[in-house]
Amino acid sequence: MSGPCRAVGEVLGSLGTIIRAGITTRDIEDFADTRIRELGGRSAFRGYRGYPASICVSINEQVVHGIPSNRKLNDGDIVSVDVGVEMDGFYGDAAITLPVGNVSDSDSTLMRVTEEALYLGIGQAVEGNRLFDISHAIQRHVEQHGFSVVRMFVGHGIGREMHEEPQIPNYGPPGQGPRLRRGMTLAIEPMVNAGTHDVKILADGWTAVTRDGKKSAHFEHTICVTEATPVILTKYK
Repeated sequence: MSGPCRAVGEVLGSLGTIIRAGITTRDIEDFADTRIRELGGRSAFRGYRGYPASICVSINEQVVHGIPSNRKLNDGDIVSVDVGVEMDGFYGDAAITLPVGNVSDSDSTLMRVTEEALYLGIGQAVEGNRLFDISHAIQRHVEQHGFSVVRMFVGHGIGREMHEEPQIPNYGPPGQGPRLRRGMTLAIEPMVNAGTHDVKILADGWTAVTRDGKKSAHFEHTICVTEATPVILTKYK
């Protein structure tokens, strides 16, 4: 799986060179799609259950699955980009949330806490632990900072299919769920809202937004479970 995961990481790692006020979310799509092809992969998202684009770009109150369009980024926005790549029959999946220009302290904190929660969850992906040890580590950190974890969407297994078992909620009690086994590949992805965890789907059938209109952040990595330190396959920094 190193090929598609490495490609995902390279695409996400290069986004900082283009994210700025004035560009459109379609510009981000075009950049990412070109880079995916240059790296020898194909978008895992385009056509998946009818999804019409190569990546997902979600701004501010958009949680996930934002469809690229002519909407321009503004100074102070936060933008989440989710990239999936298929290569040689295997899949990689990861996401990052980036600031556009000067963002508020509260938005910076939201992004920081979400990314911290991701790495705390990854830290629990050790052989012998339970699945919900990952979930609990994420939820505890998020809620300690006054934010909420989205419940409608979850992380997932990944490998020869984009979405495989097990599902990985970002909340739950520790010590429950199946035992983690060495070699399992998981896409861990906290989606964290500044307000309520409730979301709704817009009329396009894809874009999920926070029900209270407050902002949301999303970070994700594809990782491999080991007997000690998990391996992050989609590193972008």
